[in-house]
Amino acid sequence: MNSINSRNGFFPDEVILQILSRLPIKSVFRFRTVCKYWYQLLSERYFVHLYNEMSVRSSMILVEITEISESKSSLICVDYSKGVSEFPLNFLKDRVKVRASCNGLLCCSSIPDKGVFYVCNPVTREYKLLPKCRERPVTRFYPDGEATLVGIACDLYDTRKFSVVLAGYHRPFGYSPTKTFICMVYNSEINQWRKFVTLQEEHFTQMNRNQVVFVNGMLHWLTVSYSCVIVLDLETDIWRKIYLPDEMSYGKGNRMYLLESYGCLSVVQISDASMDVWVMEDYEKQVWRMVDRVSLRCIRGLAPGVFPVSQTGDCVFLATHKQVLVYNRSTGVWKEMYSVKSNSTLPLWFSAYAFRSTIFSFH
Repeated sequence: MNSINSRNGFFPDEVILQILSRLPIKSVFRFRTVCKYWYQLLSERYFVHLYNEMSVRSSMILVEITEISESKSSLICVDYSKGVSEFPLNFLKDRVKVRASCNGLLCCSSIPDKGVFYVCNPVTREYKLLPKCRERPVTRFYPDGEATLVGIACDLYDTRKFSVVLAGYHRPFGYSPTKTFICMVYNSEINQWRKFVTLQEEHFTQMNRNQVVFVNGMLHWLTVSYSCVIVLDLETDIWRKIYLPDEMSYGKGNRMYLLESYGCLSVVQISDASMDVWVMEDYEKQVWRMVDRVSLRCIRGLAPGVFPVSQTGDCVFLATHKQVLVYNRSTGVWKEMYSVKSNSTLPLWFSAYAFRSTIFSFH
């Protein structure tokens, strides 16, 4: 890249890239067609990294809304700065539901075809149909054929590969369910699944399947009992535990939610009166620090059902029964970003995901 003498006339390439990295992805893809040089410039790894770094600063979530009467789902993006927009998944040519989200990629499963999974970028409309595993354990999870844990891992700084994890108790053909916890991991670099077996662990039966966080190259799930965080190291295929801060209150009415904050593990504790935000400052030593305590007085009537989904900088996204709220920690202001008017809609917080608008290559 020539950062001094520009082939574009007035501005150095670096200035142009800085400008384009702040645009929506659809605009970036449109500018790629301006000329061959721009196509090459906007396809280089440097620009992809720059664009994805900028996306970390944006605040948005995806909400999957299911209309019971029509038996179909719609996906909307709630963006703090740009408002609400639809993200249809019709390019998959299949009826799917979102199972996990990570750095702009979604892992979706086919309905009702168990064992059929897609990974897609809903912004660029690129996708990959994952190969079926020869051993077919993905259709023999106990009790209903669905994996207890589903996760997707994608590093913002290496957008050429991703991993998908399906884990749960296995039910052999013709036999009662075993106490063996099966984990299937898909590696996009070799386009194959691998399987490893873990002995029974009581925490695996008490997982919160709605929230999974990818931090430090590992996937994290919070147990329903809030006793610990279960961690899967994708490099070693080893499970381990992380314990929550001792100072947290585990009394009745207190709820915990696992999030990510600028590459760090974060836990948000909700009570009827307040919202406490904790961040793990030292991952190896498991050192937590409470960074904020927010009064919920302004949403007192909604507090019992509020559910934090994502946080970026000063913005914390929360979903209620039929609303998406944003709390700005720097200004102390609450804002309603979206509200469902239909009475036939399922609670939003069952299907809300942290999301980033990123560039990823499936080729």
